[in-house]
Amino acid sequence: MGYYLSRPVRNFDGLRGQAAEDRVLELLETVGLTPARRFLHRFPYELSGGQRQRVVIARALASRPELIIADEPIASLDVSIRAEILDLLDDLVVSHGVGILYITHDLLSAKKISDHALVLSKGRVVESGDAQEVIDHPQDDYTRRLLDAIPQPGHRPDLP
Repeated sequence: MGYYLSRPVRNFDGLRGQAAEDRVLELLETVGLTPARRFLHRFPYELSGGQRQRVVIARALASRPELIIADEPIASLDVSIRAEILDLLDDLVVSHGVGILYITHDLLSAKKISDHALVLSKGRVVESGDAQEVIDHPQDDYTRRLLDAIPQPGHRPDLP
């Protein structure tokens, strides 16, 4: 992971040697990979899905961006790790002042992390507004279908 994270540190901050390694360790700590030194020389296949996602987020932070575009960042993760990654993204907004453009089909995760929601269907905006309002009181049929597609444990759609 050290090499993967050191590239943007070198390119954006011009850091080399120990200074670059220190910045990489700081990034790993920021995304919750601790102790960071333990992850420095690992390969992607040696990490869990959630750990790999944290490395990707660390790499995005390496350039000190104002905005991170997160396209389905939790799609392939298990439920407990999804919540951790959402919490991490939420914390980065506060701690680093970074904005996040969160792209997903998962409206429940969008509701958790977003202030504003924009629903697209076939490339057109069909609904836009406060995330809580759009998701709790959808006006468009497509938004309602997205919400209806969310699995509900214990609910059988074939029964009344």
